[in-house]
Amino acid sequence: MEPVEKAAPVTLTAENIGGIEQTSVSFDPGVTLLVGRNATHRTSFLQAIMAALGSTQSSLKGDAKEGSVRMELGDEVYTRTLTEQNGSVQFSGDPYLDDPELADLFAFLLESNEARRTVALEGDLREIIMGPVDTGAINAEIESKKADRRDLEDRITELENLKSKLPGLEEKRTQLEADIEDTRATLEEKRELLDSKSTDAAEAREQRSELDEKMDDLREKESDLNRVEFQIESQQESLETLKEERESLETRQAEFDSEDHEDLDTIESELQTLRNRKQSLSNEMSKLQNVIQFNEEMLEGASEDIAAALRDESHATGGDVTEQLLEADESVVCWTCGTEVERESIEETIDRLRELRQSKYSERNDVESEIEDLKSRRDTIQTERDERERVEERLGEVRAEIEERKTRIEDLETEREELNAEIDALNAEIEELEQEDRSEVLEIHREVNQLEVELERLESDRDDVTEEIEDIESRVDRIDELETQKEEIKQDLVELRTRVEQIEQQAVDQFNDHMDTVLEILEYANIDQIWVERTEREVREGRRKVTKSEFDLHVIRSTTDGVTYEDKFTHLSESEREVTGLVFALAGYLVHDVYEDVPFMLLDSLEAIDSDRIAKLVDYLQEYADYLVVALLPGDAQALSEDYNYVKQIE
Repeated sequence: MEPVEKAAPVTLTAENIGGIEQTSVSFDPGVTLLVGRNATHRTSFLQAIMAALGSTQSSLKGDAKEGSVRMELGDEVYTRTLTEQNGSVQFSGDPYLDDPELADLFAFLLESNEARRTVALEGDLREIIMGPVDTGAINAEIESKKADRRDLEDRITELENLKSKLPGLEEKRTQLEADIEDTRATLEEKRELLDSKSTDAAEAREQRSELDEKMDDLREKESDLNRVEFQIESQQESLETLKEERESLETRQAEFDSEDHEDLDTIESELQTLRNRKQSLSNEMSKLQNVIQFNEEMLEGASEDIAAALRDESHATGGDVTEQLLEADESVVCWTCGTEVERESIEETIDRLRELRQSKYSERNDVESEIEDLKSRRDTIQTERDERERVEERLGEVRAEIEERKTRIEDLETEREELNAEIDALNAEIEELEQEDRSEVLEIHREVNQLEVELERLESDRDDVTEEIEDIESRVDRIDELETQKEEIKQDLVELRTRVEQIEQQAVDQFNDHMDTVLEILEYANIDQIWVERTEREVREGRRKVTKSEFDLHVIRSTTDGVTYEDKFTHLSESEREVTGLVFALAGYLVHDVYEDVPFMLLDSLEAIDSDRIAKLVDYLQEYADYLVVALLPGDAQALSEDYNYVKQIE
């Protein structure tokens, strides 16, 4: 895996972060080990790195109102200021990340990391992996793509209907061409006959002058009549097409009217209530995290100021409070009431707080799931409303156009009646003139005029048909383009519908592959396999049933005689559970391409794993981050390579 950009040296300066009063530490790319005993601010230094990178899961020094972090990464500088306001910590500055969600989940792997804790507590693994995925946005995009596909299908259908007219139009044009040729030939014959007759009929020409005028008028009126009749025919065809479209739109409108649409305002109100609940849970989690971190730091003896304040009380017990705070297996002085209590009792209390925070986290995940479902419903309703508005708008346009077509047809029919009346009058006048002079020349002349009118009409009809054919051909040429667009949308829909499933499967595959490799590297002899199975279950959500995925964790062992069996995750050792949590976080780190956004991976609280296995695990993980920063006790660091960066002093 190639890093996004070439890694550079890092200088981190922190003030009043965690247990750190002030420090400045430089380290190079690769593995950096923070080695020291308890109360040497190793975890606080990791929190300072997290703060500079954009996380809000860092705490202020207990006696400070403000803290700051400055990270120099090559030529770039990132800053963060932490300020205590009304009992909570506010963050400002210019950090490395705008959104730290993925890094908090899959790169900042401290003891309180949600991915590690979810594995340890056998929580919902799928929710952790899929939490950062905006399923609501995916559903909204699906609805938008479906609307685009329907629009394309309507346009393709319209063009296919036009295309189906081409054979009939081609046949009509061919027939018109043949009629034109026949009429032109007949006209030529009549003209030749007229010329031959007219040479001996000079007197008749004078008699024909008035008739010629009438015949010219007749030809003009008949030409106008042909034009009007063609326009009537075209308008009627358009009217029929519009009526079909109106019927289709009215059917679609009726479908909309029959659907039971929820009130968007109600959904928005429900969404706001859920968002408020989510914010409340986040605040509770933040407070719990601060309490947990404070107690962890106190248990490690990280706050000398508070310890000093309790020294007078410690005289009654005959020992130094700081020493008592650092005793890992004996009693300590409680920093709340000042009495001596067992360390194990405090650790159990901290564990209960962690479990409470985990339950709040699970509840927040449930709320987030409800929010996503509501957002999906809202987006679907909005899309349907937009589609309904589009249909209603188009239906209004079609109805108006139908009325315009009807009015136009009525006007054309009136014009046709007037032309027919004028033609009848001209024919009567011509008939009267012909009765005055029934000469053969006049008859032929009349036939020539009629043929000329007919030829003009046929040529006009042919030109109109040709223009219509060319127009249809130019439009149907887009069918292939529209089909290509439709296929692209189809592929997009397949990708969108399977995106969540693909991410889930990638996470499972990543975990299983890495877990197999890590188990082999770390040589856990009594474990054959730890693997995640992606299953689908049908659950009820309100009035509907939906299929949801779950991640089931399996542990496979073998008996001494080689028989394999499935064991419970709770039967794993603490070391094995911690390794499983780290590998699960690594799977999320890779599936969500976290390395493209942040080049750091931070590790803490590895005491449950022996030094040799820590060395192998660090060697394995360093491949996946430009900067791997690990906090270790001296004994846990013994087996690690001396070639790594070592930081043994944090002020």
